[in-house]
Amino acid sequence: MFTHLSDLDLRLIRVFLAIVDAGGVSSAQATLNVGQPTISTQLATLETRLGYRLCERGRGGFALTSRGEQFVDACRTLLAAIDTFDSTARNVGKKLVGTLTLGMIGNTPVSANARVSQAIARFRQRDESVRLAVLVRSPGELEEMLLAERIQVAIGYFWHRVPSLEYVEIFAEDQLAYCGRAHPLFAQAGRVGIAQAFEHDWAWRSYPLPEAGDLAPRNIGAVADNMEAVAMLVLSGRHLGYLPEHFAAPYVKQGLLAPLNPQAMRYRVAFQMVTRAQRSSGAKREIVEAFLEDMAAAHAAID
Repeated sequence: MFTHLSDLDLRLIRVFLAIVDAGGVSSAQATLNVGQPTISTQLATLETRLGYRLCERGRGGFALTSRGEQFVDACRTLLAAIDTFDSTARNVGKKLVGTLTLGMIGNTPVSANARVSQAIARFRQRDESVRLAVLVRSPGELEEMLLAERIQVAIGYFWHRVPSLEYVEIFAEDQLAYCGRAHPLFAQAGRVGIAQAFEHDWAWRSYPLPEAGDLAPRNIGAVADNMEAVAMLVLSGRHLGYLPEHFAAPYVKQGLLAPLNPQAMRYRVAFQMVTRAQRSSGAKREIVEAFLEDMAAAHAAID
């Protein structure tokens, strides 16, 4: 077991994480740029230092032991702390020093991305040395990551409200009902009645969409948790479905999709910026508050 953490131990830890990320000793050769025997020796040395086995490797494949799984989490925490210390030490005197992790859902409108980019540009003009990370995840994952403090700000569609999180609407997008070119209603697209559309099978989201109201279909033959999957189902010609207007536009231009009735079959979905209601104190809180100010300024400038 470690009694004093040395530079050698840190090197061995980084080798171990490279093996884990690559999914095995053989796969890690390209990442580490050394041969398999050397990597195996380094892994064995780390296990000897620790006094327990980290993983099983051999013909049966690579798999972490239960202790190995716990050690992976400890290693990532350690290296993140070292990176934070290194950044802080190199930037003593800066007003904002630390990390900011932003989580977003995929395929947000271009205008929304432009506002986030403008906020980042404003933030970078501050007296800061902040390591910025941007992750793309589903709404549910973003909420879980916020609660676990793995991210500080999330942007996306959130159909319910977690009491310990704060939600601020920042933009909205229109969802229109579409059919694929092979669907029987394609020839009538643009003037299809709601009752007529509801006679057909639909693709629907796997989570609630209260904004749809009476426009929610009854005959749901397929479900999906993201717009790409819904688009695939609609493009098959076997299902109707709602898609964001900006997302469907390229398919419409190519003649692959058509809106059923743009005036009657549309609803708006609001997107929120979400943070923890009780944010961390100290430098991390200052970083988050500064970014939120810049998001508000970016939206005000574009509006």
